[in-house]
Amino acid sequence: MNPLIRGIVVYLFLLVLFRILGKRSLAQITTFDFVLLLIIGEVTQQALLGEDYSITNALILIVVLIGTDVVLSKLKSRFKLLDRIIEGVPLIVVENGKPLRRRMKKSGVDESDILEAARLRFGLSKMEQIKYAILERDGEISIIPS
Repeated sequence: MNPLIRGIVVYLFLLVLFRILGKRSLAQITTFDFVLLLIIGEVTQQALLGEDYSITNALILIVVLIGTDVVLSKLKSRFKLLDRIIEGVPLIVVENGKPLRRRMKKSGVDESDILEAARLRFGLSKMEQIKYAILERDGEISIIPS
C-alpha cells in the first residue's frame, strides 16, 4: 500500500478511536497515558515506515494497547489500592516552612522547585512563607501559604 494512503488510514483510525474514547486534556494525562502514547507512536511508525508494512497488525495492536489502558483505568477506579500503587499518593514535602528533606530526596524535588511553584502561584519568595508544599500525583507542586 502506498505510504501516503497508509498514513491517512492510520490518522483517520486514531482520530476515530480517540473521539470514541472521549476528551482529556494534556494536563490530565497520567504517566501510563504518556507511555501508551509513546508506544502507539512506535507502532504507528513501524506500520508507516518500518519493516512491517502491515497496517492491520498496527491497528490491532493499537486497539489492544488502548483497550488495556481503558481496562486498567476502570480497575483503578474500582480498586483504590491498585490506584495508589500505580498512580501514587500526594506527598507533603514542606510542613510549616520546613523542608522534609528525606521525602524531597526520595521524590527528586529540591527547594528551588518548591520555591518556583510558590513564586508562580502566590508570589512567595521564602520557605517560611509556605505552610505546606505537596507533591501531587501528577508531579505538580501545590502550595498552601502560611
